Amino acid sequence: MTVSGILTAGKGRLALTVAVLSALTVVPTHAADDLGKAPQGQQPTVVLLHGAFADGSSWNAVVQRLQHDGYHVIAPPNTLRGIPQDSAYLNSLLKTIKGPIVLVGHSYAGEVISQAAAGLDNVKALVYINAIMPDKGESFASLSSKFSPAPLTTALKQVPFRNGDGTTGTDVYIQPDKLHATFAQDLSQQQTSIMASTQRPIAQSAFTDKLTEAAWRDKPVYVLVGKQDRAINPSLERYEAKRAHARKTVEIDSSHVSLVSHPQAVTDLILTAAHDTNHQ
Repeated sequence: MTVSGILTAGKGRLALTVAVLSALTVVPTHAADDLGKAPQGQQPTVVLLHGAFADGSSWNAVVQRLQHDGYHVIAPPNTLRGIPQDSAYLNSLLKTIKGPIVLVGHSYAGEVISQAAAGLDNVKALVYINAIMPDKGESFASLSSKFSPAPLTTALKQVPFRNGDGTTGTDVYIQPDKLHATFAQDLSQQQTSIMASTQRPIAQSAFTDKLTEAAWRDKPVYVLVGKQDRAINPSLERYEAKRAHARKTVEIDSSHVSLVSHPQAVTDLILTAAHDTNHQ
């Protein structure tokens, strides 16, 4: 082949290469980002907030089930320092999430999500699991006084703490030898022994903090009542569901920690809220 022929062939191969590369550039740039992700569309993000004496790992079995169904799930830490701080922190996180949200709270987190979700239009549903749901101007202490105290109230212990700025306060723990009987009687002793050792305390002031907002008044509500709950009176949970005009209330034979002992029932209620959100 002559030098001219070689150059001509080389130019042909170069032209072909340029053409292929040009064709590739018209592929949408988001295509690579979508690889490996479950199709979501308007599928809501599920945000799970734990309550007192727990952490995000208490949701593990629920998270596993929701992820299996293709949901994006976030289980952030709840600082357990009181309604003003905890709700402000959660509110700031929720504002970073694009698209619809199903917001779920267990126990004390019911208070937190009620205040944090106020004014956030993309929070489409509130799910309360064995939860506290005060109204605006109410605290857990004032709300729970309407009913007989739960057995957990006799199993708590107070521990003083000091902050870095020199201010002090009081943390509340469950007495380890009473946690199984008053908090999680449908779990094994081995499980509750671990829970007792790893429990996170809640600031005592949180019990008297009053809500300044109650998002459940203008958002769809779903409630799970633990009929064997010894941390919150089940009658209080039923009262809250009725007052909030819950779209669905589920009662199960569970202790306070239904998210651990009955994760499928908890997941099913969350999925109901998510499906309803998709059809709003």
